[in-house]
Amino acid sequence: MEFLQTIIESLNVMSTYEAMAMILSIAYILLAIKQSLWCWPAAFASTLIYTILFYDVSLLMDSALNAYYLVMALYGWYSWKYGGKLEEKELEVSTYGINKNIKIIFILSIISLCFGYVMANYTSADFAYIDSFTTVFAVFSTYMLAKKILENWIYWIVIDMVSIYIYIQKGLNLTAVLFMIYTILAIIAYKDWKKEYDNTKAVAI
Repeated sequence: MEFLQTIIESLNVMSTYEAMAMILSIAYILLAIKQSLWCWPAAFASTLIYTILFYDVSLLMDSALNAYYLVMALYGWYSWKYGGKLEEKELEVSTYGINKNIKIIFILSIISLCFGYVMANYTSADFAYIDSFTTVFAVFSTYMLAKKILENWIYWIVIDMVSIYIYIQKGLNLTAVLFMIYTILAIIAYKDWKKEYDNTKAVAI
């Protein structure tokens, strides 16, 4: 009951811009599931709002991360539409495979530990290592999504679930609910993209 009460109170004090950013973020994922190019304008608009909102409340790292998402929204639109190549054909879902993903996870984990060490020892950051993990993996997962790599959704499922824990511990219950929605949508997205990838491979054979 306390959890639900906190969510209701958070909804009551939510600003119009924050509500718009939340709606656009959900629209972004729903459109991404369908591989619609319109997901990137939605991502651009939502991250622009979040960049400004976080900057206004002095959450500079979160603002900087969303500024990165802003640039990736532009890159993602170009990559999906033209495949990032001169032949200008739409990008298809592809996969990195197990071995490459293991290497990526290893490298990103080392980077996360390095950032976590710095944050834990030289700043007052809470959940320094966990927060570094989610940030580092989110940066790369955004690139994977822009390249239509199937496994990006698995990365996001883990990132979102860890983020839920952090936000609940910090009392950000409304944000935690939003990331629960993200997790469910990421699971749906993976199944949808996997089905298309398997069908494409079957046709190619």
